[in-house]
Amino acid sequence: MKTELIIALNQETFLEVKEFVEKTDKVAHFFKIDAGLFTRYGPDIVKYLKDKNKNVFLDLKIHDIPSTASRAATSCIEMGVDIINLHALGGFEMMEEVIKASWQFIEEKRPLILGVTILTHIDEAAFQDLFGEPKYSLEEEIMLLAQLAKSAGLNGVVSSPQEIRRIKHDMGENFIVATPGIRLPGTEVDEHARSSTPREATIEGADFIIMGRPIYTAEDPVEVITMINHDIEQGLENKSEQKKGGNEWQI
Repeated sequence: MKTELIIALNQETFLEVKEFVEKTDKVAHFFKIDAGLFTRYGPDIVKYLKDKNKNVFLDLKIHDIPSTASRAATSCIEMGVDIINLHALGGFEMMEEVIKASWQFIEEKRPLILGVTILTHIDEAAFQDLFGEPKYSLEEEIMLLAQLAKSAGLNGVVSSPQEIRRIKHDMGENFIVATPGIRLPGTEVDEHARSSTPREATIEGADFIIMGRPIYTAEDPVEVITMINHDIEQGLENKSEQKKGGNEWQI
């Protein structure tokens, strides 16, 4: 298992995206397209990245009745993307329907399908605001949603760095965790209430770390990407040492 960097494309225009992708072509291989870019440019921006031989995470967070969700997922898969996601709060039936829809494609054409647990800008207080006085804590709710996603056949979840280790412990190492809210050491964490550094998230067991603003706003994005990949390699080495010492997945 290896941790891989996904760069979130949160730029405003297609031209800005193209300039960034060209500038980082030799060091950046996996990009995330959010709902803002996709709403404005649609499949054209996916096609551009695929024509550049890049991997694409289409981050639309599908959440609808099962039939509509499965139709939306099918359209995403037809574009040839590598990862799609849907809200686990949509429930078991919705997630299972999406998985069934993916079966019409040969295995090589199926993307990873991930469930979104609780968005990383939500902390315990915001969780209480949303659900009143819920039966479960924020972390317990995340674990319940991760289990629901696994039961429905999803490949993994999108979750904050704080839950990676427990998800891996409870769901198994092969259950994928992609984690946003990753920031460089010593920088502001902005809207992400539950955040971490690349090295920390790697040690915890993240399969993918998602970063955007710290990279594309940097004076030298290539240098920052190189530094992040170095931090990931260090994290993998630390994780390997933990495993040899028998300390992996202690929670």
